[in-house]
Amino acid sequence: MARARTRRRSTAVTAAAATAALLLSGCASYGVDPGADGDSGTVTYWMWEAAQLPAYQQCATDFEALNPDIDILIEQFGWDDYWNKLFTGFVANSAPDVFVNHTSRYGEFAERGLLVPIDEQVEEAGIDLDAYVEGSTDLWVGADGKRYGLPKDFDTIGLYYNREMTEEAGITEEEMENLTWNPQDGGTYEDVIARLTVDQNGVRGDEPGFDPERIAVYGLGLNSSGAFYGQTEWSYLVMTTGWWYMDAPAWGTEFNYDDPRFQETIAWWRGLIEKGYMPPLAFTEGGSMDQQMQAGRYAMATEGSWTVGTYGNLQGIDLALAPTPIGPSGERSAMQNSLADSIFTSSQVKGAAWEWVEYLASEECQSVVADAGVVMPALESTTEASKESLGRTGLDVSAYTDQIEQGTTFPFPAVLNASEINSLMQSAMDNVMAFNAEPESLTAVNERLNALFE
Repeated sequence: MARARTRRRSTAVTAAAATAALLLSGCASYGVDPGADGDSGTVTYWMWEAAQLPAYQQCATDFEALNPDIDILIEQFGWDDYWNKLFTGFVANSAPDVFVNHTSRYGEFAERGLLVPIDEQVEEAGIDLDAYVEGSTDLWVGADGKRYGLPKDFDTIGLYYNREMTEEAGITEEEMENLTWNPQDGGTYEDVIARLTVDQNGVRGDEPGFDPERIAVYGLGLNSSGAFYGQTEWSYLVMTTGWWYMDAPAWGTEFNYDDPRFQETIAWWRGLIEKGYMPPLAFTEGGSMDQQMQAGRYAMATEGSWTVGTYGNLQGIDLALAPTPIGPSGERSAMQNSLADSIFTSSQVKGAAWEWVEYLASEECQSVVADAGVVMPALESTTEASKESLGRTGLDVSAYTDQIEQGTTFPFPAVLNASEINSLMQSAMDNVMAFNAEPESLTAVNERLNALFE
């Protein structure tokens, strides 16, 4: 939403980041083909979410019926391949006319002139930016003040839990909905995580004789080390301490990973592994979070709203959703993100590409997506339909939507030099979470990040 949106992407993202830095430097060196403004012909459209493909194929069919001079060719690639193919396409001038973009990526694309700013088109079309979920349109205004996309969906973070396991542990739904956290003792959040952890002898993490080396059920699952943003991993915790990623709300040039509040949060989070309450980082290569939940290896998992369809359709397990815990600030916190569709500068059919982008952001298309029940579209007018569709899974998604309504979300941290930043922080966080380095080592890494802007 989303952005790195699944656990098994972390390794691929690191490799892609290194490749991106090289390929994008090539774009800067050789210039960008200005393309053409053709208003008919074939528009190629790339996306990575396979679950959303049927809904967008329906949007394409409906769009083509309204625009007989334009054909939409949709190509879907898994996240592992998507960005490498896109970076290569930029260099070879063969990138798609329109593609699903991510807030962690578009800043450097825009800086290198690879994306078409759409401010004039939005104004001429009379698009009401206030019609989208609050905060989602702001995410797509670049460092230069120009707009590079209209939001297609939005996402936040919540806590899936195995209802049977919480009931067996004597934990009530009310307790799950009112968890508290702090970096000193973990609050009731750590109490619940410990209670839900069970060793191979059936002893719980808060009981005498618990063996942290032989775990049958981990109280909390692990997605990855979180790279520079920790979207589903640690962002919802550290943001309740008053910390922020950098020296500006977006596009900052000095970072705060040397801040004691950040390092204390990571130390607490990593401590869950030492205590046996959360699996080692190496365990994350053994299967996705939803698979581990279904297998009964995880009692809880922090995940993004884009996963509702996946978790809600798991067989043989009764899941529920809880909001993120209340932190030292006295409030909850959850990252809010949004995907958008961007136009490649070198497209030969930029006129037709805009027509497709406008349609993707329209109520006509987003209503189709809402009815599909795979993701929450960004137009507020589709929210109730989306809740109803997603509710067919049996999950109450209000844990995701309430935080937006209550104003306790924060935006995805938009940065320039994202490829280099992600690569450096992914490696650094992996080392910390694998116990090859201490949280204090992030101070030196922070200096390297700041040096990227000198």
